[in-house]
This record gives sequence, C-alpha cells and structure tokens, in this order.
Amino acid sequence: MTIAIGNDHAGTSYKFEILKHLQKKGYEVLNFGTDTNDSMDYPDAIHPTAIAVESGKASLGIILCGSGNGAQMTANKHQGIRAALCWNNELVALTRQHNNSNILTIPARFVSLQQAIGFVDIFLSTEFEGGRHGDRVQKISCAG
Repeated sequence: MTIAIGNDHAGTSYKFEILKHLQKKGYEVLNFGTDTNDSMDYPDAIHPTAIAVESGKASLGIILCGSGNGAQMTANKHQGIRAALCWNNELVALTRQHNNSNILTIPARFVSLQQAIGFVDIFLSTEFEGGRHGDRVQKISCAG
C-alpha cells in the first residue's frame, strides 16, 4: 500500500518518525512535505498530498501541521478527499469506520509523537463499515 504524507514546518520531526514507522511496516511512502523546520506555507505540501490520494497514486494520506486546521481545510478542497482532524484514538477509528476518511490530519503541536504514531496505526488498520454510513458518505461531495 502506498501512503502520501505532507507536512509544514510544525510537523517535520513527527513526519520523519512516521516515515520510519511506515517503512518498517512495509508501506511505500510518497513524501510531499518539507524536510526542514524553516517556515513554509502548508498548502504547498498539502495540495500535492491530496492530489496523490485523489488520483489513486496513494491509497491513503497523512498530513501534519501545527493545529491541523489549515492542513485539513486545504485537503478538503479536493472533491475526492475526506480529511479528518483527529486528536484521540476514538476519533481516528470513527472517521475511518463512519466517514471512510482517506486522509488523517494530525495536529502536531497538540499531541505527542507516541499518540501520532498510534493514530497512524489505527487509521491504516480500521475499515469503513459501509451500510448506512455509505449512503451518508455519498452525500458529502458537492460536485454536480
């Protein structure tokens, strides 16, 4: 499975640890984020990450910024994306089960690295439940 990852300067250190974690587990990773702590504009990393997921080059995505808000807003501008901002394990599981989220948004300044890696594992191992949730997910897109 291929995972796209994107981050701004606030998520760089977490991104490197998440990359190592994913690669140890055998995932291929497309890195669209910055590799430095120098200030940068998060949309420059988030749009390519969302495009990779939307186009099918990646199965799922992970994005990181300080609060997660800007990254999530940017990713969700893409019609094929359902990015979820999560700060605890239950939210991560529910967004996969009920919303079929395809991008996990991590608020790097508000969760520990250990939590963030745990979120990634939950996100990648939780399946969409479908059923009544499938009907709801079909109504999310505003494309004509």
